[in-house]
Amino acid sequence: MNYEILYTFMLATMALSVSPGPDNIYVLMQSLVNGKKYGLATTAGLISGCLVHTSLLAFGVSLIIRESEALFMGIKVLGAIYLFYLAFKVFRSSGSLNLSEGVAPKKGLWQLFKQGFIMNVLNPKVTIFFLAFFPGFLFSEEISTMVQFYVLGLLFMFISFIIFSMIAFLSGSISVYFKENSAAGIYLKWLQIIVFVGIAVYILVSDN
Repeated sequence: MNYEILYTFMLATMALSVSPGPDNIYVLMQSLVNGKKYGLATTAGLISGCLVHTSLLAFGVSLIIRESEALFMGIKVLGAIYLFYLAFKVFRSSGSLNLSEGVAPKKGLWQLFKQGFIMNVLNPKVTIFFLAFFPGFLFSEEISTMVQFYVLGLLFMFISFIIFSMIAFLSGSISVYFKENSAAGIYLKWLQIIVFVGIAVYILVSDN
């Protein structure tokens, strides 16, 4: 096992989870509107949905790897291109965070869990992102690729859950900070760009 690859994957996941995106912004807004435990319910739903995407990736890509290494390399290259595209989209964005838009009405815990789960499962962009992100971080020649994808998926889910939960608990402070510090959105914008480009470059140069 190559633990350096796992550590790199964990750091990249942490950076992605912290960077403002639709999921953690949604958790933040639900926490502000409904309360912290409702933000946690939303987080649990979103993270649970990742298991579906991990399974699709584990079964599908593992089969592709067995069939053709060249095809797998093509997936990695396309994945890197997709990450460069995401970095470009973030670069073109304004970088401002408006937390007053799209405030959702109050809902129950189970409703928020289901909504988070369905939002994640039915979002094809999550599957595409997993397909772009995970293949560059296979960490062992002895362990089956299917098991490795599940290990990466569970690590991704665990780290994302911890950080999203922190966002829920600190939602009030985070909201005040962004309202008082307009430049924070710009810094997070460039963090996203650096993370996307960094992961793309890593995938291209990795030989696993």
